[in-house]
Amino acid sequence: MRPGLYEKLITARLAAELEELRDRFTVTKGVVDEAIAPEVLARHLAKSLVRHLASDEGPSRVNEILRALEDEDDELLPEDELAELLALSPTAGLGAGRQYTRRPSTRLSEAALLTNAQGEPSIGGELRNELATADRVDLLCAFVMWPGIRVIEDQLRGLKDHGVPIRVITSTYTGCTDRGALDRLVTEYGAEVKVHYETSRTRLHAKAWIFHRDSGYGTGFVGSSNLSSSALLDGVEWNVRISDIATPTLMRKFEATFDSYWANPAFETYEPSRDHERLDSALLTASGRQKSEDISLSGLEVTARPHQARMLEELEAHRTIHGRHRNLVIAATGTGKTVVAALDYKRMCSGSNRPRLLFVAHRREILEQARRTYAEVLRDPNFGELLVDGHRPVNNTHVFASVQSLARTDLTAVDPTAYDVIVIDEFHHASAPTYRRILDHFEPRELLGLTATPERADGQDVREVFFDGHAATELRLWDALEEDLLTPFHYFVVGDTVDLTSVKWLGSRGTYDRAELSELLATNAERAAHVLRSVEAKVGDLDAMKALGFCVSLEHARFMAQFFTASGVPSMHVTSAADSADRGEAQRRLRDGEIKAIFTVDMFNEGVDIPAVNTVLFLRPTESPTVFVQQLGRGLRLANDKPVLTALDFVGHQRKEYRWDRKLRAVAKTIKRTELTTAIDGAGIPLPAGSQIVFDRVARDIVVKNIKSGVSGGWQSLVREARETRPDSLRAFLDDSGLELADLYTNNKSWTLLRREAGLLPREGSALERDLLKRVRAFMHVDDVERSRAYREVLRDGFTWEEASNAARRYAPVLTMALFPRGGYASARDAVAALDPEVEFRRELTTVLEIALDNATYPTRPIDGRLGTLPLALHARYTREELLTAIGYASYDEKRFPSAAVAGVYYRPEQALDAFLVTTNKVGSGFSPTTMYRDYAISRDLFHWESQGVTREDSATGQRYIHHAQRGSSIALFMREYKVDVFGGGAPYVYLGDASYVRHVGERPMAITWKLTHPMPEQVFQWASVV
Repeated sequence: MRPGLYEKLITARLAAELEELRDRFTVTKGVVDEAIAPEVLARHLAKSLVRHLASDEGPSRVNEILRALEDEDDELLPEDELAELLALSPTAGLGAGRQYTRRPSTRLSEAALLTNAQGEPSIGGELRNELATADRVDLLCAFVMWPGIRVIEDQLRGLKDHGVPIRVITSTYTGCTDRGALDRLVTEYGAEVKVHYETSRTRLHAKAWIFHRDSGYGTGFVGSSNLSSSALLDGVEWNVRISDIATPTLMRKFEATFDSYWANPAFETYEPSRDHERLDSALLTASGRQKSEDISLSGLEVTARPHQARMLEELEAHRTIHGRHRNLVIAATGTGKTVVAALDYKRMCSGSNRPRLLFVAHRREILEQARRTYAEVLRDPNFGELLVDGHRPVNNTHVFASVQSLARTDLTAVDPTAYDVIVIDEFHHASAPTYRRILDHFEPRELLGLTATPERADGQDVREVFFDGHAATELRLWDALEEDLLTPFHYFVVGDTVDLTSVKWLGSRGTYDRAELSELLATNAERAAHVLRSVEAKVGDLDAMKALGFCVSLEHARFMAQFFTASGVPSMHVTSAADSADRGEAQRRLRDGEIKAIFTVDMFNEGVDIPAVNTVLFLRPTESPTVFVQQLGRGLRLANDKPVLTALDFVGHQRKEYRWDRKLRAVAKTIKRTELTTAIDGAGIPLPAGSQIVFDRVARDIVVKNIKSGVSGGWQSLVREARETRPDSLRAFLDDSGLELADLYTNNKSWTLLRREAGLLPREGSALERDLLKRVRAFMHVDDVERSRAYREVLRDGFTWEEASNAARRYAPVLTMALFPRGGYASARDAVAALDPEVEFRRELTTVLEIALDNATYPTRPIDGRLGTLPLALHARYTREELLTAIGYASYDEKRFPSAAVAGVYYRPEQALDAFLVTTNKVGSGFSPTTMYRDYAISRDLFHWESQGVTREDSATGQRYIHHAQRGSSIALFMREYKVDVFGGGAPYVYLGDASYVRHVGERPMAITWKLTHPMPEQVFQWASVV
């Protein structure tokens, strides 16, 4: 065998070979994940079968195998002749249906690469044959041109004559689409067309066809050919032919992705008589023949983009779950904060009853734009009045006022409750006297602050001063990058020349000692030279560089500016020092290219906010993940001629207290601390498209070592910290140490165990306590108010069954089944009684439940209808133990406990209920296309689900699914992304409520599309969708 990568099943023969190679090679093995095991085994068997079936005995050998399998007798082959069905058409004659007489040159069951080369069929010829026999057609292409349609005109007309649906998704990309061609697709050939109108940026570069066939022999093309004549006939084009039979995984992904695009509101239905002028304008703009202009949205509904929908959910959660009615929205300039505020206000309106509104800003242009935004959202062009620059409101019910005008108003004459809702833009100015006067006077039902920078230049943070340390919602870096609201980044982690292991660590602050860091870095010429060399290597063109460097001290910033300037890279330092450059002048010179870098010290205020910045230098260790993201964000603003931000972070040997895992997870989407080292060494940390994290060899070794030491040696350091600081509560310990719950609750650890080992409690608890503490991590997800309150009532001191509330009695079985999944008690009442002596456990779990509810980020609510009788809240999260008890499967009366349940489908005939437990990412790690496109969200209210592999369409189960509504049966969906959560236990499921059958394809398994009665939260949809 040759050295290299393999994915080869270890057979008896291979095992023997590997044993002989052990002296010369390192053998790496892996266990095949159960989710992909069937495909792996089938491929292994297929190779052997091909070798043994190339003879006359082939059919008989196949039959031997089929007879050995259960329920496969229908698949036996006749042994006298090997033939295959090629078509099934209605008998010819008057009024006969469609005839399937043509077929592609390439077999339907095979994959191929077509390049328009001599001797192979052209993509155009194959396309005509594919179209002639398709039962549904989907086309995805960046642009459509009439010459491309012209060569398949007869086939398109034939599809229309036979009622074959055609769906087309295209864009205004580069302005190449021929509007007349789109018009004819709709009007002459009956196609449904959707257009992506975005002219400033577009991600639709794909070119692909899919030909659905009811026979199950669908095919498709994915490649470089748009719908143009040269692409289809004689261009140098590469197109891969995919097939339901040969490449089922690729076909599933195509279908899933296309359906998701089709349901995405960013792709808008094109109706020629209504939309031709809009499309013409967008095409002219995209081609550069017309400048982009603001287009009025009057008459069109303003809907939230995905990041705005998530922010609205978090706002609602702060009000309904946490009871907070003074809330702050943090988002970068240009990301739609005002739209969020307007959509938030719209939710408070009931018909013509609109709450009284005061919107405050410091400039007339902002007020005019805000009033227009609210008017568009409310679809009322007359909404709102201005109070600015001589404009005076008449009705005074919906006022957009400047802070200067309010400063000149006698507020003592204004009722403090005159406005139900007050929105204040640029809230970081709130500590100024003019703003404080407004805030101190009015008493609105809802106060909403909007800002891009909650930290002021004087170090004050408005979150702490006005919002009890909370921001209701903040635009996450990941979401902003996904929505193309920020520039992608390339973050280079570079080995450093300094060693920080001897620098003092201030445990109370979780930081290095600033003075010692400054002494090490401030005038270190060797290190500065290393920084400059690295910048030259990564940036390339220093003439085009506009850099912002973050330093440890005033002296460090001054030194770096002087060093760069002396080295031929003109730079300035902007700090609070007397010799600092003027902030505005430095910004202007950087913007104009007169200088190449500004060096500063932890400045987050609006004074250092330059969209043109294309390089960020981290010249000191950044301990806080929040600060790290803020500093990175200084270079992420969109700007012309800035395709990507270059960021360099210089990494020397760190103290073990420094947490690289937190820093990296701050920019990653979802990755566990324990998965980081594998990601760094392997496929990379998951980031939005266009962004990259690149480690050099030295830096990679340092970071991996740091993360591994934190993962392996974390518990004893926590014990030491608890012993030294003697915290009086779990909350205080987490706040003071900067830890997350996942840092504490891993490997069956707990707060009570930590205190016992630290000597803060008696050393030993009871045997029952030890078992119960292992279950605390199973409650980190509880995010609905009623369940949380009921659980805490059951856990409180002095709880008695006789005095329990109805909610406590209702939820007690759910709580105790989750605590005792293997049973052991005759009833929930007995199980609750067993908890009474376990005081420390009950207190700990109560605190965890409070923290879990504080962390809830979207609202839950009771559900209506038949399912409303179950102890479940819509969109709340439940472990398997909880939900099986809630639906009645796990029961004390029936002596059936959750630990014995491993299926993903549960039918409760007495309740006429089918419950589906779905995991969208079925493989614990890596990318597995064979399993990813089975269960996924098409849109927020459509869900694609595959039944169990044995379910036939005509079976009792299949018919129950299809006809559930007519039979009075309910479908309940529970969904999660991963099998295991960050605490190492079974991940909870989100309850999506009830669903209705829409359609299905195939059988064994049946691929069913369900329509949810209640759309899933945007935050859930983002991980449940395939795009």
